[in-house]
Amino acid sequence: MNGSVLIVEDEEKLAGVLSDYLEQAGFTPRILNNGLEVVPWVRAHSPLLIILDLMLPGRDGLDICKEVRSFSPIPIIMVTARVDEIDRLLGLELGADDYVCKPFSPREVVARVKAVLRRTGGGPPARADGLILDESRYRATLDGRDLDLTAVEFKLLQFLAAHPGRIFSRQQLMDRIYPDQRSVADRTIDSHVKKLRKKIAAAGCPGEMIHSLYGVGYRFER
Repeated sequence: MNGSVLIVEDEEKLAGVLSDYLEQAGFTPRILNNGLEVVPWVRAHSPLLIILDLMLPGRDGLDICKEVRSFSPIPIIMVTARVDEIDRLLGLELGADDYVCKPFSPREVVARVKAVLRRTGGGPPARADGLILDESRYRATLDGRDLDLTAVEFKLLQFLAAHPGRIFSRQQLMDRIYPDQRSVADRTIDSHVKKLRKKIAAAGCPGEMIHSLYGVGYRFER
């Protein structure tokens, strides 16, 4: 697995050890030790994931998490030694995807990084028979043609394409693209699939990419 992981940690030794473990796992680690540097760096480089310490010089990790989440879906793992903050982190109040408590095992952090990326579909642009999905920009192209998808359409296509051949029910897909459990109509997924098919066809795809199984759900296969 390749891609940059940003480590925001002001304890130099800890950041170095974590960087070594991530590099051994195939990632490209980058280290920042001042909270004021994080948002500009993320805007410029769009890392795969951010490991973000709660207590930082310059700017608090909670504020950084809030601002990053306001403009980017990049997964964030918060690092904290403050047990009283865990409820806020777990409650998704800040948009963090996971947390680890200090002291921690670097191996555990690497495992959590991989798990979060699997869960969120993060990683380098996914490619499948001419289809390229770039989550850092929410951009999908098919044989070089931009599909011009909405954020929800991108999430739906990304999830299906990550599991080719597997059938998902409408409810499973709704749970994936609407994780906040908002109230949506039962046929919302059908509407999104219909629009996706039109955009894929307009890009010149000669056959179906999203197949339906009546009464069951949808699967991706080209």
